[in-house]
Amino acid sequence: MPLSLLLAGCGKMGGALLEGWLERGIRAEDVTVVEPNTEIAGKLQRDHGVMVVNEPDTLPDDIRPDVVLLAVKPQMMDAVLPHYARFADGNHGRKGTVFLSIAAGKTIGYFETHLGSAAAVIRAMPNTPAAVRRGITVGCANRNVSDTQRAACDGLLQAVGSVEWVDDEALIDAVTALSGGGPAYVCLLVECLAQAGVEAGLPSDLAMRLARETVAGSGELLHRSNETAETLRKNVTSPGGTTAEALRVLMADDGWQPLVSAAIAAATARSRELAG
Repeated sequence: MPLSLLLAGCGKMGGALLEGWLERGIRAEDVTVVEPNTEIAGKLQRDHGVMVVNEPDTLPDDIRPDVVLLAVKPQMMDAVLPHYARFADGNHGRKGTVFLSIAAGKTIGYFETHLGSAAAVIRAMPNTPAAVRRGITVGCANRNVSDTQRAACDGLLQAVGSVEWVDDEALIDAVTALSGGGPAYVCLLVECLAQAGVEAGLPSDLAMRLARETVAGSGELLHRSNETAETLRKNVTSPGGTTAEALRVLMADDGWQPLVSAAIAAATARSRELAG
């Protein structure tokens, strides 16, 4: 059945989701977007034909969304969320509306406080490869979310990549640290590889091309292969060869693993702090 969707915020992630939905066959007339940036709003109307309003106060009185997807910045949520509380169960909204938030650090408890204890809420953490439909999202639903609502939100999130679900909301902090921030770490790896190549004597433009294509190609190999990451690593590593010598450094007691573990632990702790 068609879903009535209300998208609050259409920045990079909201825009990626919208494009994914339309590519998957969701009708433009079933989507309403709230986007205060007039330039973005105009482009959305021209390119996609969706209904766009600049402020939630100007939404039609008779709108009854099945899903309200909250894609606004976390620091804006306090000001924005009260405008959507009327759609929550128990607040005279149409029963069956689920709130799907992709705002980092905003807990399910936060939304229940502002929307009411009867509100159906899903907290989700996507990542930026959603822009090329290769993201991964992890979601956690509260007790009010029905199987039908969860399945609907799963389908919406799958429009931009893979989806996993957890029952323990506390795991979302580690998800944020690992996959949420992961694209930044991978891009830093590209920068480090390129710089190391320059230090080894390569021209900077060639070093960067080699680093980018090597990381992108390795990612695609991981995506397509049924082999484990460990097996694929070993496939490249000849005993006593150059790769083995590099891995001797990277896999030492003071190599990559303790550094990456410390980085993920720091990001996880920060996520918990932001959640308050």
